[in-house]
Amino acid sequence: MDGAVRVVCADTTEVLLRAPFDWRPGPAAQSPPTPPVLSSFSAAVRVPHRAAVLLVRRGRWAVGVFDGAELVVSKVDARQVQGRTAAGGWSQQRFARRRANQTDAVVGAAVETAVRVLLPHAGEVEALFTGGDRGLVDDVLADPRLRALAALRRGPALEVGDPTKAVLLETPSQFRAVDVHIVEPGDRATPSPRS
Repeated sequence: MDGAVRVVCADTTEVLLRAPFDWRPGPAAQSPPTPPVLSSFSAAVRVPHRAAVLLVRRGRWAVGVFDGAELVVSKVDARQVQGRTAAGGWSQQRFARRRANQTDAVVGAAVETAVRVLLPHAGEVEALFTGGDRGLVDDVLADPRLRALAALRRGPALEVGDPTKAVLLETPSQFRAVDVHIVEPGDRATPSPRS
């Protein structure tokens, strides 16, 4: 299985470890008693990879390029987006139009930021990780100039709050993490007896 190691324990508990970046078993970095595949996996997940991050929420966006956990280049910005209104009738429609226009402006500005900051690094990054409002992120990545970056997009989406510099700096803890899935013997569905 590409990028993953499956370990079956003595009690039949299964542990699936999935690497954050592509990985294939290779030479072990340590000598036994650690099984060679686990040693190789462990060494591989510590290797720094270059990745781009795009975070967009209504009114705020942040982009960055990381070399491992180190932020190489970034830009964080914000624009005013009108909050929802309790007014009805024409006023509500006017506020909704203004809000939609302001959201479009945020998407446009986020596109320009991504083009200016991320695109020059597109040939160096292995993956693009995104977070925030999925619809707005999709709108940003729909710009034809960002096609090369959009092709590198990986999931799942990063779980982030408002895109600030502090939030951007915390993203490597998510996109560099090893995904661990544990299935204990009692968690497996038992086959139904045949009649």
